[in-house]
Amino acid sequence: MSRTMRERRDTGPWYREPWPWLIMVLPVTAIVAGAVTLWLAVRSNDGLVADDYYRQGLAINRSLARDERAGALELAARLRIVQDAIEVTMSAREGAVLPPELRLKLAHATRPRMDRTITLAGDGALYRAPLGALAAGKWQVSIEDGAGTWRLAGPIVLPGQRSANLVSQSSRGR
Repeated sequence: MSRTMRERRDTGPWYREPWPWLIMVLPVTAIVAGAVTLWLAVRSNDGLVADDYYRQGLAINRSLARDERAGALELAARLRIVQDAIEVTMSAREGAVLPPELRLKLAHATRPRMDRTITLAGDGALYRAPLGALAAGKWQVSIEDGAGTWRLAGPIVLPGQRSANLVSQSSRGR
């Protein structure tokens, strides 16, 4: 009788049984997921990670000094995007001299390859330059004089927001 019982249990080869396959599914899934993760890590670009983060950290102190200089001059700017051009209207404390041209930097929040630097020519209060099309998204706007002694900065979200008021970082805390 033991021989007939053994013959009934041994119905076929192991690969025809469901249990070995269920046991192997989890390790195989982990190996495939690991391979896909490795492929994505090698293939994709980590655009937001800076190689020179230490040097950029040291540059923050210089940026703060430029913001304080803009606050001391009581600088403010109104930025407007008009069709294919950008206009900046500047104001400053009485007696402050505005430069003949400004440097405008547009930095996209997530795509550094789309960043632009534009020189705006003006007559002391109104500055204008052709702009061209900008991609939708959040942009960080920075306006500074040609020598880089002061800076005004702020965000703008396109295409919905067509204007922005920029004031010095140091005057925002007042």
